Amino acid sequence: MSKDTVVAKRYAKALFEIAKEQNVVGPVSEELNGVLAVLQSEQGFSKLLSSPGLSTESKKELIQNVFGQQISEPVLNTLKLLVDKRREELFEALVSYYAAIANEATGQAKAIVYTPHALSEAEEQGIVSTFGQLTGKQIRVESVIDKSLLGGVQIRIGDRLYDGSLSGKLKRLERALNESQAL
Repeated sequence: MSKDTVVAKRYAKALFEIAKEQNVVGPVSEELNGVLAVLQSEQGFSKLLSSPGLSTESKKELIQNVFGQQISEPVLNTLKLLVDKRREELFEALVSYYAAIANEATGQAKAIVYTPHALSEAEEQGIVSTFGQLTGKQIRVESVIDKSLLGGVQIRIGDRLYDGSLSGKLKRLERALNESQAL
C-alpha cells in the first residue's frame, strides 16, 4: 500500500469519526461527492488548487469562497487541511475511502450493475434482494449501460465482480472444456 493511500485512509477515517460524532455521516458523504463533482468538472479550478504558484492561504480563501456556504464545517476544514499539508491530490481517494468506511459502518453497499439495456424496476429490486441476502448489507444500485455486453449482467460490489454476462459464461465454458481436454 502506498504512503498516499495510507494517508488518504487516515484522513477519511478522521472525517468519518467527526461526522459520526455529529450524526451527519450521510450528508457529509453527499457533500464530498458534490465537491468532487465540481473539481472533476471544472478542470481550471482543480489546476488552480494544485498550482504551486498559489499560496496556501490563497487556496484556502478560494475554497472558502467557492464552497463555504454549501458544505459543512467538517468537510470545509478537511479541504483546508489537505491544502495546508499540500495533499490536495488525495481528495478523490479520500472521498472513495470515506464512502467505503461509511457504507461499512451503516451496513450498506453500492452495487454497480452493468447491463446492455436499462433495468426495469422489478429487475433492480431483484438485484437488491438477492445481493442484499448474499452480502448481508443494504444494497444501493447504480445502473450502467454497457453496450459491449451481449446479454446478462455484471455486478460490482466493492472489489468483487459477479459476472453473469453471456461473455463471462462463455469464457467459463471454454476454460472448463480446455481443462477437461487436458485430462
